[in-house]
Amino acid sequence: MVMSADVTNHDAGSGQIRPEHERVHSHGPGHSHMVHRHRDVTGGTIRAAVFGVSDGLVSNVALILGVAAAASTRESVLVAGVAGLLAGSASMAAGEYVSMKAQAELVERELDIERLSIAKQPEMEQRELAAIYRQRGADTETARRMAEQVHENPEVALDVHAREELGVHLGGTGNASAAALSSFVAFAFGALIPLFPWFFFEGNGAVVTSAVLGLIATACVGVVLARFTERSVIRTAGRQMSWAVAACTATWVIGSWLGTTVG
Repeated sequence: MVMSADVTNHDAGSGQIRPEHERVHSHGPGHSHMVHRHRDVTGGTIRAAVFGVSDGLVSNVALILGVAAAASTRESVLVAGVAGLLAGSASMAAGEYVSMKAQAELVERELDIERLSIAKQPEMEQRELAAIYRQRGADTETARRMAEQVHENPEVALDVHAREELGVHLGGTGNASAAALSSFVAFAFGALIPLFPWFFFEGNGAVVTSAVLGLIATACVGVVLARFTERSVIRTAGRQMSWAVAACTATWVIGSWLGTTVG
């Protein structure tokens, strides 16, 4: 028997909804319980950090190599690289903030509609929830009793309806400001890695060092992603590196062509 605690747990003392992320496996009387916890994958901060580092790496190493192929001066590459770092970081942070706020406002609007419906038409909402439970495999009587118990508390009912109908739980839209800051810092960090050699030297040595550092860092991002998602390390790192190589090759070719044509 598997009992999932990944449902809303109502704390009667505080009146709060507490989402749980535990799953308890019971193998019958006399057997021990095995509990494992899940990471919170809905907040957005981790996603913003991973995407930020990856985007900063790929976009700035491609920009740096493209400019290096078109221009012969170290100053040109540094200006372009720093500009790419700052513009990309600001753009990523703004985009992350706006998208998460828009999503949160959309979810809140739907929750307001659901909250009003539960208050005004509780019987209809209860029947709707019972129908959902029947679709999940419960018999008619069991589904009816479950829906009745859920609707004994309006906040619990709202949380359950939100999970079943909208796929969200109360307070689960994440922190837009934290995600924006995470995205800004992560992009800046990723973009700085291929730019770093140009602060000390120039020419082919700086180009090769930028490319190598960028590929190594991109592979590291792939390894971290693979560890998080429990996927193949080689496949995930290879996928990250292949996109980086494609972007760098394209900008290098275009930069070389522009340098020759414009020059």
